[in-house]
Amino acid sequence: MALSLYGNGRRSSVFDPFSLDIWDPFEGFGTLANFPSSARETTAIANTRVDWKETPEAHVFKADLPGIKKEEVKVEVEDGRVLQISGERSREQEDKNDKWHRVERSSGKFIRRFRLPENAKIDQVKAAMENGVLTVTVPKEEEKKPEVKAIEISG
Repeated sequence: MALSLYGNGRRSSVFDPFSLDIWDPFEGFGTLANFPSSARETTAIANTRVDWKETPEAHVFKADLPGIKKEEVKVEVEDGRVLQISGERSREQEDKNDKWHRVERSSGKFIRRFRLPENAKIDQVKAAMENGVLTVTVPKEEEKKPEVKAIEISG
């Protein structure tokens, strides 16, 4: 299998200098049912999908976190400009009488980190959770327009 430094076709080929994406070592293996439970748990780290869009007013991050309560998620800004979303998906309790046919939902700790640009207002970050989707809004500083002063021409 050839390794590509430019993505796997699923992601944009444009380098994103703000992203600190975490590599998913199990990507492309299909179902995780055949992996030991410890391997399934580690994939939760990389399986948390996050969208990042920039509007004229803010940077907006949306993370899919189905089945996770807001109390189980942490949103932090560390080292000045790194947005960190972390938490843990609990593994479903196994009863000795249960017979599992397929296990595809991952469990375990997850963390996603994004380097915020200089125009982010770090002190005004807001987060909300609704229907299993975490939305983090990072307002942007207004772009300062250069002050133009007209000079009267003599003569």
